[in-house]
Amino acid sequence: MQVRGYWFRGARPAETGWTRAWPRPSVAGVPMHADEVRATPELGGRLVAEQCPQWAHLPVTALPDDLEGTDNVLFRLGEAHVVRMPKIGWAQHQATSDARWLPRLAPHLPVTVPVPAHVGRPAADFPYAWSVVPWVEGTTPPRLGTDDVALAGELAAFVRALQAVDPTDGPTKPPGHRGTPLRHVDEAARRALGRLRDHDDGLDLDAAARAWGLCVAAPDWHRPPVWLHGDLQPGNLVVDGGHLAAVIDWGAIGVGDPAPDVTAALWTFTGDARRACLDALAPDEATWLRACGWALAPSLTGIDYYRHTFPRMAEHGRQMVRAVVAALT
Repeated sequence: MQVRGYWFRGARPAETGWTRAWPRPSVAGVPMHADEVRATPELGGRLVAEQCPQWAHLPVTALPDDLEGTDNVLFRLGEAHVVRMPKIGWAQHQATSDARWLPRLAPHLPVTVPVPAHVGRPAADFPYAWSVVPWVEGTTPPRLGTDDVALAGELAAFVRALQAVDPTDGPTKPPGHRGTPLRHVDEAARRALGRLRDHDDGLDLDAAARAWGLCVAAPDWHRPPVWLHGDLQPGNLVVDGGHLAAVIDWGAIGVGDPAPDVTAALWTFTGDARRACLDALAPDEATWLRACGWALAPSLTGIDYYRHTFPRMAEHGRQMVRAVVAALT
């Protein structure tokens, strides 16, 4: 997907305040999640005026509907900022996490990261902390992958720089989250495989089950933990002038197993670019298998979860299942 400007995931206009399960424009009448909270430009503007009076004069406007993602509603704030407002409970700590960790990481990284300019407080009519972040000019790579070898090298350099930052006191992830052992998501992945057998997604599910068995049997990461972004998919990369300009959406940040960031080779690249990314990251065999696992597990669960509410995400999941099967057979 090509999108001008810097964006986080999620945007939807409504009249005032927030609503639960507001219909997504791209799938009329169907919410993405069962328990969404959707802010509006009016609400965002009021919270900015109340908590950030220096920006009270700036317009707050919705971004295009085709930028819809999974975690946040976002609005343009003037020309230089974006208001980022969680729409689901699992994203409610991202604003404070970004404010704590991104200032520590930013000086060590070769691209822009979205250090919040402000972290907003919850309000009576909005239950989560929210943030104001920079707007960065650029585009996102194609959602279903790119064969841009130069970009693959730049993303690999970003990952290596991130891993080189001192991880002392960094945020560890609870079991089942990226950066922890795959075995914690084994049951969920196998259940998802079973559910997918009720649908015709054009997938070889027996081959997918064999691939998952290889991934979850790989040895765990037993070396010191490293920093990881955890979600280096195309929508979280900003490219400008043919170069990687920013890495956004740090909701999966943590210290632990580096395998989830090796997964970027599958999530974001195809062909020669995928090979270039892997050559630059040079994972050992076990780390590569775990990386394949972190591409496969959320894809298996996501295909069904987003089948009717976010078809683009479901299709990306199908592509990832095929990519992992091809890589491991």
